[in-house]
Amino acid sequence: MNHIILYPTYFPSISQFAAMAQADSITFEMEDNFQKQTNRNRMYIYSPNGLQLLNVPVKHSKELHQKTKDVRIENDFNWQKQHFKSLDAAYRSSPFFEYFEDEISPIFEKKYEFLKDLNYDTLHLISKCLRMPFDYKETTEYFHEVTDYKDFRNLANGKKDPTILEPYTQVFDDKYGFINNLSIVDLLFNEGRYALDYLKKQPL
Repeated sequence: MNHIILYPTYFPSISQFAAMAQADSITFEMEDNFQKQTNRNRMYIYSPNGLQLLNVPVKHSKELHQKTKDVRIENDFNWQKQHFKSLDAAYRSSPFFEYFEDEISPIFEKKYEFLKDLNYDTLHLISKCLRMPFDYKETTEYFHEVTDYKDFRNLANGKKDPTILEPYTQVFDDKYGFINNLSIVDLLFNEGRYALDYLKKQPL
């Protein structure tokens, strides 16, 4: 049985969804300390100018170590409108953007207080679009090393994710070539209903 543990992240990387698609059971780590510059609050897309980072602003805590599940989103400016505008510019001409647009857009209209709620909503939404079952458990305490799971928590840190994916057609690949392991939205908008089969075939 393939039991995995990983972090709930913002519109996760393709490698993270590949791990989920190939798993028999999924457990999300909920007791970790928040780390900046990870996919917990960011995603990477393929824009008309190449690689683009979309970052969810979070409120700074006075605590030295703040748990990710307690992190609040900074809503003083309209980051959601900015993110959707960027997705529109990047993927409007992709084969499946308009097909999924009405399902994706509510994420960028609902007001979120906690980052974890936003991340779970993106996970639920993408799983639904992929027609992939989304059953999971959550941890109740933190273990630096785990023995009962295949540990994919490192996939939340894009810089430490070694996954090399099989190339697929991307909107601007004639300009910049294939960009590896972007947010799952890149695969979804380009491959549509074929995305789940792709995820199940990727080596991890």
